[in-house]
Amino acid sequence: MSSENPSGADNQQETASSCNVLDPNWMVGFVEFHIYQHSDRRDVLEAMVPFFGCGRIRPKGPKSSVLTLAVDSLRNLEVAILPFFEKYPLVVKRKDFEAFAAIVRSMRLKEHLTSEGFERLVRLAYGMNANGKQRSRSIEQVLAGSSETVREAP
Repeated sequence: MSSENPSGADNQQETASSCNVLDPNWMVGFVEFHIYQHSDRRDVLEAMVPFFGCGRIRPKGPKSSVLTLAVDSLRNLEVAILPFFEKYPLVVKRKDFEAFAAIVRSMRLKEHLTSEGFERLVRLAYGMNANGKQRSRSIEQVLAGSSETVREAP
């Protein structure tokens, strides 16, 4: 789907807020869906928005000639993106997609709000994309930082 490696895109899943509290925008980094194209092919991304019924197009970075179609709403991911790729399965990234789908559905059920659920989802996310070999923070660092900030669900 993409000619570039999205694992480093804005390091969204790598960066927590400086006050050591889990930021909702940081959490969304675990469940965003991106498709990348050079700006010369903007029309392809624009056609995908009505095709999926969701998403927004933006530059990959401030000086990048690459655009990204991003879907970051858990609801849109669950009702539009996941069913499409379940009907038309990926070949190379099938296991990553399965983990992604599990993360989306678990977050929709708010399972990430417990320490155990959060750890399970972080481990799933870190197992994706070649085990996150390009991540700036280790899984141990993320989990150590989260133990003080994730609150148990009532």
